Amino acid sequence: MNSDTILIGPDSDALASIVFLHGLGADGHDFVPVAEALSLPPALAGRVRFLFPNAPVRPVSVNGGHAMPAWFDIHGLTLEAPVDEAGIDQAVSRLGALIAREHALGVPAGRIVLAGFSQGGVVALHAALFHGERLGGVAALSTWLPLPERLVALPEGNRSLPVFIGHGEWDDVVPCKAAERLENRLAASGMANLARCTYPMAHSVSAQEIDDLGAWMGRCLVAG
Repeated sequence: MNSDTILIGPDSDALASIVFLHGLGADGHDFVPVAEALSLPPALAGRVRFLFPNAPVRPVSVNGGHAMPAWFDIHGLTLEAPVDEAGIDQAVSRLGALIAREHALGVPAGRIVLAGFSQGGVVALHAALFHGERLGGVAALSTWLPLPERLVALPEGNRSLPVFIGHGEWDDVVPCKAAERLENRLAASGMANLARCTYPMAHSVSAQEIDDLGAWMGRCLVAG
């Protein structure tokens, strides 16, 4: 594992893997405390490998072109803003390589869960939805789904993919309606294993959300 990804947990013999993708301007350390606070089933104690990739530093248009850690460029915060499709695909490809690594180390696809916050959630969603083998689940935290037209190519086997959608009711960066829109688009594509929760918070993560996320991840990994 190189310096671009923080790894916590067993180097080998892991029963499950959880990959967290941070948001714009943050880094892999951002979600280490969240992972440490998750309450997972006793059967998985000490057997879960957590991976926290660091996004590359790049200019971000919406921030005046200033360089910062970003999974892809953001041109604007409206639905009409251009989407950095190539940047998203590049980030998804990198995440796919991490998934392949975990699989090669003996972790089955059904016990690999992706989670991403805000911009990281975009990448986690696209990676999980279109992965060649159904993963254990994907958690979309305070995020949105650009390129929804791609859902017409959703693999049949991924229609049962568990999805956790968590969002703050007071989010003024990615409005809470984005969570409802995401759920509706996934449901319209034939996905039914969806859990959407809203919390009294802004663009952040709360203790209650971490509790709910841990319980959901535990169910996903046990089922996987």
